[in-house]
Amino acid sequence: MSEYPIPKFHFQVDWNGVSLSFTEVTGLDIQQEIIEYRHGDSKDYSKIKMPGLRKFSNITMKRGTFQGKVDYYQWMSDIQNERVNNRRDVVIKLLNERHEPIIAWRATRCFPVKVQASDLKSDGNEIAIETIELAHEGFSLMA
Repeated sequence: MSEYPIPKFHFQVDWNGVSLSFTEVTGLDIQQEIIEYRHGDSKDYSKIKMPGLRKFSNITMKRGTFQGKVDYYQWMSDIQNERVNNRRDVVIKLLNERHEPIIAWRATRCFPVKVQASDLKSDGNEIAIETIELAHEGFSLMA
């Protein structure tokens, strides 16, 4: 077991049977909603709290823009009329120095809710970065 925390810069995203490279992945969080309740004959003057439904943030992924790569826009177009058939599971892996997964998350039944082209700037010196935001029905740690 290592005594150092895992660096976050070495990761891989798999979807639809393909491994893709991204510069950034955000939104891997789970929130537990709270149910507050107090029954009428309670002697306590406070509510009790219980765990309710889970809530997941959208996952946002960024990558460089490449000529002829329009798969984000195609996927967005595909889900327009077929609301269920074109969802995909997405696996995000944090890798060690030997390129082996240390931690992996599986987001289930993902679909794009936002595709954003890079900002354009005539005096800029950066590469074009495109963004996709995915809604999903939950994610879990993989063994």
